[in-house]
Amino acid sequence: MKQRLSAILAADMVGYSRLMEVDELGVLSRQKKYRRELIDPEITRRRGNIVKTTGDGMLATFESVQDAVQCAVKIQQVMSLNETELDDDQRIRFRVGINLGDVIFDEGDIFGDGVNVAARLEGLAEPGGVCVSDIVHQAIQDRIDAPFRDMGGQRVKNISRPIRVWHWSPKAAPAREVPEISLQQRVKFCKSADGTNLAWASTGEGVPILKAPNWLNHIEHEWTSPVWGDFLSEMSKLCQLVRFDQRGNGLSDWDVDDISEDRMIDDMVAVADASGLERFGLLGISQGSAFSIRFAARYPERVKFLVLLGGFLRGRMMREDPEAEQFYQAARAMVSSGWGSPNPVYRHFFTSSYMPDATPEEGASFDEMQRISASPEIALRILEMNAYIDASADAQSLKTPTLVLHSRGDMAAPISEGRKTARAIPTAEFIELPGANHCMIRGHPGFDEFFQEIEPFLKENSD
Repeated sequence: MKQRLSAILAADMVGYSRLMEVDELGVLSRQKKYRRELIDPEITRRRGNIVKTTGDGMLATFESVQDAVQCAVKIQQVMSLNETELDDDQRIRFRVGINLGDVIFDEGDIFGDGVNVAARLEGLAEPGGVCVSDIVHQAIQDRIDAPFRDMGGQRVKNISRPIRVWHWSPKAAPAREVPEISLQQRVKFCKSADGTNLAWASTGEGVPILKAPNWLNHIEHEWTSPVWGDFLSEMSKLCQLVRFDQRGNGLSDWDVDDISEDRMIDDMVAVADASGLERFGLLGISQGSAFSIRFAARYPERVKFLVLLGGFLRGRMMREDPEAEQFYQAARAMVSSGWGSPNPVYRHFFTSSYMPDATPEEGASFDEMQRISASPEIALRILEMNAYIDASADAQSLKTPTLVLHSRGDMAAPISEGRKTARAIPTAEFIELPGANHCMIRGHPGFDEFFQEIEPFLKENSD
């Protein structure tokens, strides 16, 4: 056995089994041609060595990370051009991951943590794209004319530490500049009551506000999102905003036994304590509204006020509404059947429901964040927890100043649920916002109105 530092390239064919089922001979013939005329010659030209191949992928090593990345980008560019005349579901496309690390060479195979990370990076790449680890990006960022987009830290299977990931795609839109206030953010970790590690961060100054968990989060990647970046920036101008990734999600622990309402409240307590918050406001978006209400009912001495946006007291399975139940069952089917698929149509089910007025760029960004923020198994467990939540009794006991805001055409949580929330809380004021998006996106109806409404409310309740 020999061990040395190497750049490792892991690649696989997207939808290999499906392609083979449809046209076995055609796919094999095209694959052999690409190997013969493009892939193998390019790897050789870049001083790489193919260690092993499978029917749908390969592992290769390079002496230089620059060679490895240039090789991968060139192959993906040519592949994209060669397959454009075929229907989308017939195209041969690869995903590629590249890492730099110590590799053990033994009997014609390679092993080690560096290999495992490369394989996980490959799984994060879009079809036709390339994902590299941060150490690779640092080595090539001034030497290769290929724009890589920062995906932030990522939790990947069987790797305990978060890995910062950079992504290149032949059709990538220009990188979106993150808001300046995001530079204040420093991701920290704390432990919940059951030992689960939670990633949290704080930005801004002023009255402290803890944001409750909503559908799926990623406290680093959200800054680059056109859906979340501007919203978080504006919030951070008005307050000290403390956010965290809920368990099973983002940079917090994914391998957790218990995902439940009670654990979410425990997690909010842990983050509040770790960030030094004594009395603070709560921002509850979507199901975060119910979590905020339950927290305030349990710890009234710690909560100054509530701001609830697009929220509900009762999950879809608790409303005695056939349409809500049908939505939940359809959502379960989408997650179960295709959440982990490179085909975004499954996750787009949620995107189109949460933001029907979104631009293609905004929709694609939200879809991608869902994909990288949680595994299919975790997404299903969070979806089930949210469907059966009921904070009705807690709402009636609150004496906390509360502002409830809801978009008029919200499809993910109908405005009737927002009104029920406001009616249930004795101290609540209800504001109807224009638009149909569940999320507040700059340039869409509701965004400016939201901040116009909450700014005086925060000033009034800051003491």
